[in-house]
Amino acid sequence: MHEILSVIIMPPFIENPFTTHTLPCGMRIICAPSPTQVVYCGIAVDAGTRDEQRHESGMAHFVEHMSFKGTHRRTARQIINRLESVGGDLNAYTGKEETVFYSSVLRQHLPKAIDLLVDITLNSTFLQEEMNKEVEVVIDEIESYNDQPSELIFDEFEEICFPTHPLGRNILGEAPQLRELTSEHMHAFHQRMYRPERMVLFVYGDVDPEQVIRLTEKALANSDLSHPSYSLMPLPRTAPMPFSPAEAATTRKKDTHQAHVVIGGRSFGGNDPRHLHLYLLNNMLGGPCMSSLLNLSLRERNGLVYTVESNATCYTDSGVWTTYFGCDPEDVRKCCRLVERELQKLMDKPLSEQKLNAARQQLKGQIAVSYDNFESLAISMAKRYLHYGSTQTMRQLFNRLDALTPNQLWETAQEVFSPQNLHTLIYK
Repeated sequence: MHEILSVIIMPPFIENPFTTHTLPCGMRIICAPSPTQVVYCGIAVDAGTRDEQRHESGMAHFVEHMSFKGTHRRTARQIINRLESVGGDLNAYTGKEETVFYSSVLRQHLPKAIDLLVDITLNSTFLQEEMNKEVEVVIDEIESYNDQPSELIFDEFEEICFPTHPLGRNILGEAPQLRELTSEHMHAFHQRMYRPERMVLFVYGDVDPEQVIRLTEKALANSDLSHPSYSLMPLPRTAPMPFSPAEAATTRKKDTHQAHVVIGGRSFGGNDPRHLHLYLLNNMLGGPCMSSLLNLSLRERNGLVYTVESNATCYTDSGVWTTYFGCDPEDVRKCCRLVERELQKLMDKPLSEQKLNAARQQLKGQIAVSYDNFESLAISMAKRYLHYGSTQTMRQLFNRLDALTPNQLWETAQEVFSPQNLHTLIYK
């Protein structure tokens, strides 16, 4: 998915569309207006894979699953039907640094959505009998994922980039370890990480922010925030150690028709201004447009691949940049050389002002078009406010893009794309 830099993109004529509020319990609320009758809302929790201890691998994702399996007030069936009965939607995902529960409903059903979201995030029961059933569902998810080498290769690549660090772990965990988890383990993780001060309730819709605050306070009144285990403090997040690839390439034997290849390395966290430089460079190289440099080189001119892309994954204090392609096994070396050639061009000399302006215009247009994906924008707003405590409008982002210089991009390219900082992972 083409990332939107964890920003909410608002019409440029709205200078400050955000309303924020912090409740006495520590939960933060952020609201932004939208032009439709559908409201996109949810709760983002500052708890992900990197917050797991070694024996808890896969716990954050399993807690997400189990949050739908019953609370002190609702059964699993009641949770499912609560919004679906009025045509709404309820979903969730787990990342390396956050877990997000989100819904979309008609505006008049916002009270139901907020009450349900608070209930499943704070009041889940984690019954052992439900865990015994759901663990097999998660293991099926793992096996399904293992059958997709084009997805699996990214997990292994992050493990290479973050050896011995939780950011390198698979979000889903491993089957043997998951089967050993108990209800007590789940409660311990939940009470440690699912604390109101680690949560952001977000609403993107045509609603009154004061109403959102009242609805949230009412929902929280049904939650027990005085549990003694809430005194357990989350472990501090350790920063990844500096990384230099020990080998230039790793090859794995896989029973696949195609070879799958990832080339990349470590990059910048969200607090580093250079992540914006890389965001623009990445879009030029292997963004969603058919005119990307890598697509033109590998597919259009040479006909070697069907898919080639690049991605800049940004965590709070680190990141990963990758380019991926799938090709016939005998074409791997040639494709790698073509990728290296495009990277070298960006390292050889700064972009001309004309090329930089063209790249800016393209990215601005993509960002503006992405504004129509309201659900993605709502989640991006929540993630930015959760991790950085800040907001950003489209105008502010465009101003930052306009301020970029050819030399800034050149220096970033030399640092990220330098051969000694890159590793190649090959499945064939």
